[in-house]
Parts: sequence; C-alpha cells; structure tokens
Amino acid sequence: MNQPLLARLGAACRTRALMLAVAGSAAAWPVSAQDTIDPDADRILAAMSENLKSMPTLSVEYDADQEVVDLQGQKIQYSASGSIALDRAKGFRMKRMGPFAQAEVIFDGNTISLHDQSTNAYAQLQSPGPSVEDATEELRTTTGLDAPGADLLASDPYAVLTDGVTEGAVVGSAFVNGVECDHLAFRTDIVDWQIWISKGSKPLPLKYVITTKWTTGAPQYSLRLSNWKSDGIEAAQFKFTPPPNANKLEQVHADVTGELSLETVQ
Repeated sequence: MNQPLLARLGAACRTRALMLAVAGSAAAWPVSAQDTIDPDADRILAAMSENLKSMPTLSVEYDADQEVVDLQGQKIQYSASGSIALDRAKGFRMKRMGPFAQAEVIFDGNTISLHDQSTNAYAQLQSPGPSVEDATEELRTTTGLDAPGADLLASDPYAVLTDGVTEGAVVGSAFVNGVECDHLAFRTDIVDWQIWISKGSKPLPLKYVITTKWTTGAPQYSLRLSNWKSDGIEAAQFKFTPPPNANKLEQVHADVTGELSLETVQ
C-alpha cells in the first residue's frame, strides 16, 4: 500500500488528453497507444493484460520498496510485504506488513474495511461502485493508502497502463526470481515506468518500477510479484467481521511510508 498497487499510485497517475499536432494543420488529434509504443512492446503488454483479464479470481504475493527524499535531500527506502486475493465478482483482500503498520483491506463489493492489526482498530468506507477501480480510488482518495499494483488488477490493465504513454520499447530479456522475462520501459509526462513480464503462453508481471521524474532525487516505487495463482480463492475472505474489542475509527490517514494516523470515534 504505497505510492502505484501502492511513488503512491497517485504518483503513477497517467497523463490525460495527450494530443498530437498534425503537420501543416492547426488541428490536433488524440494519440493511441499503438502510435507511441514499439509494436513488440505493445504486443507483449497487451498479451499480459489479456492474461490477467482472463482470470476471474487470482492471488499474488508482493514485496514493495518506496523511496522518499527527505528535506536534507537524502533518499530513504521503506520496504513492505504482503499479499492480494481478488475475485472480480465478489471483492478483494489485501494484506500489508511494513515498518509502521500491519494492515488488511477487505472489499466485499460494497464496503471497504481497513483493519490495523497492531492497534486492533478498524474503519469502513462505502465504495462508489463494485469494481476494483472504484474501491481502490475511494481508498486512495479518503485515506492516502493504495493497493499494490492496482493498475495491474484493473478490469482493463492495458488501458490503464498505456494512458498518457508517450514512448514505449522493449529493453531486452532479463530474469526476475529466476524466471526469464521481457523487460519493457515506458514514459509519460509525469513518470517513467518499467515492467518485467514473464515469457511464455501465460505472461504475468513479475516486477514493476515507477520513477517520479519531476521530484527532487527522482524517487522510485518498486513492486516485485510472486506466487501468482488463479484458483483456490475463497469468497468468505472478502467478508469483514470486527475482531473482539476492536476500536471503530472515524478517520484513517497514511503517509507515504504507510504509517497510519488514527482518530477514534467519540
């Protein structure tokens, strides 16, 4: 739950309304992803997206590193680990263990429940809609928390990832956790981002890095994904029941490190 799945993805937001001036004309027209991305990179990214979209349920474990530049210009990296389980028709459950918080976010298609295990406190929000995008946007806007790799879990990852892209290319082959991958690199006006996608008939993202270009020190958000599964997801885990003696919170806010600030209901 850091800045992008968790730079917060707020820093990974895609530039809107990209326009291309037509030579010799005053008119301007939107640019499609195919116009700005190398065909091989476009094909690989699209295949990964289609594979993810084909999974009605999935689970994955992650390790995330968030860089923060302090007022003295020193870059500090904060690390967290967790897991995500998703049923596109029923909801999702995200777990995060970091230096300042051990939290779970449970979405049942209507209500977003946040439980901080270290303080046994929880808060609940109403999602404006039933999708992953609806819930993660409400979570991000209201609390500052984010879903790790939310771009990748969207109903159409390709559309989200390529929004605002001005360049895209294949860097080459690489290995992530011993798995051979295609390494792709993309640019937008706000961020540069890279993704490592496993080779084969069912390509999956194994690493995702976002660089915030116009912030001092160009801090990065890095996400490593492992143990992808497409079955064995139990719908019961998307229902939240407050633990015994849990405190109901009025507000929850998280800073860029994932540290929670809690306000108890009076």
